[in-house]
Amino acid sequence: MNNLDSLKTFISKGGNIPDLIKTSISSNNPVMGNLIDMANKGDTKGLENFARNLFKEKGRNFDEEFSEFMHNFK
Repeated sequence: MNNLDSLKTFISKGGNIPDLIKTSISSNNPVMGNLIDMANKGDTKGLENFARNLFKEKGRNFDEEFSEFMHNFK
């Protein structure tokens, strides 16, 4: 059975595609799994800390770039 047939079988048995994607991402990338878990729990502080650390590692300013990002929605 190829991947498409496997997916069709999964869907026909009532499988939930978003959950399948989350599980796949989480098992292949523990950091992404942790981020998804924080988002599901509403841990905005944890997500913000992650983003701040990521920006800091890249030598960028989170506050400036987030402000610019939010400006796009006004």
